[in-house]
Amino acid sequence: MATKTYETVIVDVKDGIAWATLNRPEKRNAMSPQLHFDMVDVLTELNTDPDVQVLVLTGAGEAFSAGMDLKLFFRELDNKPRERALARDADRRWGWYKLTGFSKPTIAMVNGYCFGGAFTPLVACDFAIAADDAVFGLSEVNWGIIPGGLVSKVVTDVMTYRKALYYATTGRTFDGKTAEAIGLVTLSVPKERLREETLALANELMQKGPAVVRSIKEALRAVRTMSIEEAYEYLEAKSEQLRFRDAEQTRARGLREFLDTKTYRPGFEPVKRP
Repeated sequence: MATKTYETVIVDVKDGIAWATLNRPEKRNAMSPQLHFDMVDVLTELNTDPDVQVLVLTGAGEAFSAGMDLKLFFRELDNKPRERALARDADRRWGWYKLTGFSKPTIAMVNGYCFGGAFTPLVACDFAIAADDAVFGLSEVNWGIIPGGLVSKVVTDVMTYRKALYYATTGRTFDGKTAEAIGLVTLSVPKERLREETLALANELMQKGPAVVRSIKEALRAVRTMSIEEAYEYLEAKSEQLRFRDAEQTRARGLREFLDTKTYRPGFEPVKRP
């Protein structure tokens, strides 16, 4: 990957893992129009980089992201329709579409404050690991607005309806342990182990067949909104697609090692990659 620098994002690729760090620590990584533009380019570059096998999204300093920058994203664009449209488009492109469509596993590493609009990229990532003392909040009610963008939608996809309604209407904050308990994040761990646990998950995912992991994550996202009949048809077609997509032939090797050579015990370790 050619080294590129960005005004609001730090990118570091090492040992197959791309670390994309939102870099406005003085603003708790509140998302400005420039950050949205930068992240569109970052995700485009990393998704096509052969050296990248897993993406980790995190924030510099004491925050994952405090949400939208109210001054730069809203007030300063109120009378600039063209600039506002471009910023909103970039926000949607990276914060949801590019992250959910990323061809490699994505992990949100929540190291501190996560508020409002930051819930969208948080949920868009395949996995989320939070520090126990991370602080989450849907504070829009206190500003006289609803959780906008896609936030009101995505929180009900991962949290129960009653928990989403409770936190959105009260504006109360909650920590990483609660975020795990209500389904917002995958794991909550002590802050001093946050990077270690994120690395462990990333390395575990890199041991799996990349085409298999990609197909599984695409399938699970897609079938959530399908009927039983639609899901049957989709998953049948997805399984056939995987057999053509998987250059490593993980299925064939797994069956051979389990049935013929007796060298593979499913459930205990992944099929060895070539």
